[in-house]
Amino acid sequence: MLSIKRGQKGFTLIELLIVIAIIGILAAIAIPMYRAQTVKAKLTEVTNSASHVASAIGGYYADEGFFPPNLLGDAAAIKTTLGVAVPVLPIGKYISGITVAATTGIITVTATGTGETLVDGTTLVMTPTLTTEGAIVWDYDSSGIPVAYRPKR
Repeated sequence: MLSIKRGQKGFTLIELLIVIAIIGILAAIAIPMYRAQTVKAKLTEVTNSASHVASAIGGYYADEGFFPPNLLGDAAAIKTTLGVAVPVLPIGKYISGITVAATTGIITVTATGTGETLVDGTTLVMTPTLTTEGAIVWDYDSSGIPVAYRPKR
């Protein structure tokens, strides 16, 4: 009579521990990277809003020959004067304030609600410089935002 040998079923404890260790290492690397990317994604509302306001200021300057009046933290005034809707709290999620300086045209946007304490309350500043041809070049300053979360322009 032939005896049939039963095959091994399941995994050994060592094999399971190795798989758990590999998953743990991958999670330790992936979770902080995921968190940084979600904060960067939230900051796109801030950068996009600043860019739209900058474009509108460029158009205003081209039409009028000077920068718009002080628009200090008032999204309604920005919409009325420049025709750009800025999603400031409570409408938007990630912008707590925006200002446009009258004589200089400097735009300052304050970030909030990103879930990262190092980012909330920081500002993005866009400063216009007039070229000799009359064009506006924008200097983008996000130095208040930590490098790990700083959005690319």
